[in-house]
Amino acid sequence: DHLARRRCLEGSRSIDLRHHPTGEPLETRFSRGFVYSDGWVDDARLVVLNALDAQERGARILTRTACVALEAEGALWRATLRDATGRESTLHARAVVNAAGPWAARFLAEAGHAQAVHGLRLVKGSHIIVPRLFDHDHAYIFQAEDRRIVFAIPYEQRFTLVGTTAVDHSGPPGDVRIDAAEIDYLCGLANRYFRRTISSADVVSSYAGLRPLLEDESADASAVTRDYTLERASSSAPLLTVFGGKITTFRVLAEEALARLADALPPHGGPWTAHASLPGGDFARQGFDAFVLELQRRYPALPAPLLSRLARAYGTRVHRLLAGACAVGDLGPEVAPGLHERELRYLRDVEWARSAEDVLWRRSKLGLHVDAAAAARVQAWFDRFAPEDAR
Repeated sequence: DHLARRRCLEGSRSIDLRHHPTGEPLETRFSRGFVYSDGWVDDARLVVLNALDAQERGARILTRTACVALEAEGALWRATLRDATGRESTLHARAVVNAAGPWAARFLAEAGHAQAVHGLRLVKGSHIIVPRLFDHDHAYIFQAEDRRIVFAIPYEQRFTLVGTTAVDHSGPPGDVRIDAAEIDYLCGLANRYFRRTISSADVVSSYAGLRPLLEDESADASAVTRDYTLERASSSAPLLTVFGGKITTFRVLAEEALARLADALPPHGGPWTAHASLPGGDFARQGFDAFVLELQRRYPALPAPLLSRLARAYGTRVHRLLAGACAVGDLGPEVAPGLHERELRYLRDVEWARSAEDVLWRRSKLGLHVDAAAAARVQAWFDRFAPEDAR
């Protein structure tokens, strides 16, 4: 409130939980709270839209491809790539950015044959998804007895997301999952505040991820710095490694990374992302609600819940998906509830989707809303209509 200028978000304020909607689902012993404004993001959409934005600005996106070796050749790097089928290819680059997150130090050692100056501390964060615990659109921040904070967030209309934990992880980065103790911890903390109690039996889904945090002297995993640092290896061709970082500062980090590589790259005109929207995000001036109303007027024959979901997923790019649709039948067969063939073709052709998991979990959270039979139908569609590069 005092350090940041309020351009579009309201300042914090005290509320009486006995008379505010957020107090209704809480234990009656809580009578006062505080409300503040924040932003939220769909992580799956953020990742794919960054890749799509890069492609439309000239980048070549290679999904399901690993860089398995780097060799310096004069003022260039020769990178050996391996795709999901095992086929290898090479390319040359003036600079390499190692933004492999939890794998950054490992990649630097195995592919780049260099020793990292900075260390990474891998901290596991786990979340549980349970049936909706409250009806309003506010999220909660709860403090545990161990001084950690945990969020309870409205999620996908019918659910509440509860998380996160902070547990040190020492195994392979790809082998991370929530454990029973974390589930019990999150359920117990929710039960400390909400009237409705939950247990592991109420968990409909869960997930865990790793925070690649800068190693420091903190004994408590939750106290490790969330800052980042950039390390440039000394070579005729630069190799820049990103240690740490988080979603809220990813564009600032990217601008700093480019500045560190300026001597090896063509002039790019300086920072430009501060006021640039990601693909489909150019509805900000009219506001999201007004944008959805405009869609409903433009496509009156399409169900309002479907239009709202598509608008939230694709923004103004939804017009490419819906072009010429005068009735639901124009979207093709409904392969899964609310998921039509035209959307599957868009995800396949534009957003690199190659499987049911890509669509239901990596491009959306529709997996929470469909059963196993529907997921199998989506996979059968991909098996039938896979593009050549996936066969």
